[in-house]
Amino acid sequence: MKKTALFPGSFDPYTKGHHDIVMRGLNLFDEIIIAIGHNTTKKSRYFDIDLMVKKIEGVYLDIPAVRVVVYNELTSSLAKAQCAQYLLRGLRNTTDFEYENTISQMNRYLNEELETVFLITSPEYASISSTIIREVHRYGGNVDKFLPYEV
Repeated sequence: MKKTALFPGSFDPYTKGHHDIVMRGLNLFDEIIIAIGHNTTKKSRYFDIDLMVKKIEGVYLDIPAVRVVVYNELTSSLAKAQCAQYLLRGLRNTTDFEYENTISQMNRYLNEELETVFLITSPEYASISSTIIREVHRYGGNVDKFLPYEV
């Protein structure tokens, strides 16, 4: 059976840390679906969602095992609809673990066949945060070093 993982997030923006998780995840899964969700806890997106889809798709142009979808539903429901048995998540620190563990438990409650797999972020990407990248970009700083594409 094909092992499909959903890699959900707002990806505002998609960083080299996210890219690292996907590339390492390809050693575990046959297919990874990068799922850009509408985060109801955030007021609005900084980077246009269509731009992010285009940029992310460009990164994986030569890797057919990776695809991108946009969704506005429960992650557990999307996983079921996409026949994904796994959620792939990256952890930078213990704070990430506490947050992700809670979400993982709820996703498992909503879809008992869904397993969450955590990968520890590679050390060189552990300090990268989409929130910080947005702030630096907003005030004219160069963020190219932290993204796998140009903005």
